[in-house]
Amino acid sequence: MSPVSTKASTAVDARTSVTSPASPSSPPPSAPGAPDSPDVPGGADSRMAPGGPGFRRMSFALFLAGVATFALLYSTQALLPLLSGDLGVSAGDASWTVAAATGGLAVCVLPMSALSERYGRRTVMTASLAVAVTVGLLVPFAPSLGSLVALRALQGAALAGVPASATAYLAEEVRPKALVTAIGLFVAGNSVGGMSGRVITGWVAQEWGWRVAVGVIGVLAVACAVAFRLLLPAPRHFRPGSLRPRVLLGTVRDHLANPLLRRLYAIGALFMTVFGGVYTVIGYRLAEAPFSLPQGVVGSIFLVYLVGTVAASAAGRLVGRLGRRGALYAAGGTTAAGLLLSLAGSLPLILLGLVLITGGFFAGHAVASSAVGRTATEGRAQASALYQSAYYVGSSAGSTVGALAFHSGGWAGTVGVGLVAVTGVVAITVLGTRAARVERRALAPA
Repeated sequence: MSPVSTKASTAVDARTSVTSPASPSSPPPSAPGAPDSPDVPGGADSRMAPGGPGFRRMSFALFLAGVATFALLYSTQALLPLLSGDLGVSAGDASWTVAAATGGLAVCVLPMSALSERYGRRTVMTASLAVAVTVGLLVPFAPSLGSLVALRALQGAALAGVPASATAYLAEEVRPKALVTAIGLFVAGNSVGGMSGRVITGWVAQEWGWRVAVGVIGVLAVACAVAFRLLLPAPRHFRPGSLRPRVLLGTVRDHLANPLLRRLYAIGALFMTVFGGVYTVIGYRLAEAPFSLPQGVVGSIFLVYLVGTVAASAAGRLVGRLGRRGALYAAGGTTAAGLLLSLAGSLPLILLGLVLITGGFFAGHAVASSAVGRTATEGRAQASALYQSAYYVGSSAGSTVGALAFHSGGWAGTVGVGLVAVTGVVAITVLGTRAARVERRALAPA
């Protein structure tokens, strides 16, 4: 729906997240007699909330889905120096093993969201993880860079069903006031997956090579996928939608016509441009002189992702204190400070810079993605898919451009790319702040 027809943007409070025109205490309507109709005795909200039945199981299941997704998606990122040496390719060529996976996800997330609207969130997430972990077990046997990139692209395309469905599942099954917290836990799973994948591959590869390392990640992902399917509660508020292209294109068009959603999509892409560039290149910087760190230690640098776990989980409290835009300003400023600090020649200062970059990124991502879920009152899977598509386009762009900038200008070149992207986040948030002020004045009584 466009803001003209929904008046969604008029419900923005200066100190809270975006709200939808529907009452936050009322679950979405469903067709009478539908098997998945919400159980709403006496008009009470039957959606899940912290402390309520099913919330912990749901949170842990989606946490595991996030772990599997990010562990697989970025399984080669910490191994790029080894890939370059073993396959005889440059940093830019090796970075395609990351960019192909994120690019495949970006291209397929919207079609996956359509399947999610028709066949259900849990079904699509389960199928996506099943295909992705199967491909993950084949990746160690890739004979060349070309075949490796092709398998990684297929893996990313399969994984697209998880982010395309997870946010929509949460928006339907969790009460609005708990949505930022729930999505923060899912994003925290992403950070744990990204961290564990990189740390495990770093130490395993140091002893047995990169092929064994990515094989271990494949086995870990299988375990997470099985546990996810066993734990995730069946959806109670899902209403099947249409697979007709005309209907889907109309929904996408309405989302893209919403200026608030467009801003959130751009913010997600720019934050991920920073993050993708930094973590694609940092392994090369630390493996080279003057640091010359061994592969296991380079992989352990990704323990910094634990900061992202905390930051994503705390995003709800941050929004409560600063408001959505205030939280985005804080996340952007923290990321920029980290980029500047990482220019230092001291390893402790570089690590502190990575801490700030990681915390700022995950906080900003959790805030922006949860705002998408609350803004879209219809076609939530498509709204989330558009965000995820922009987000992973940013990841692919950051990985590729960051590697090229490092090749031509060293770490300072990668930092320069990141600072441009952060400046874009702040500028877009300023525009949103001004638009909200104009809207409030227009709605103020004469």
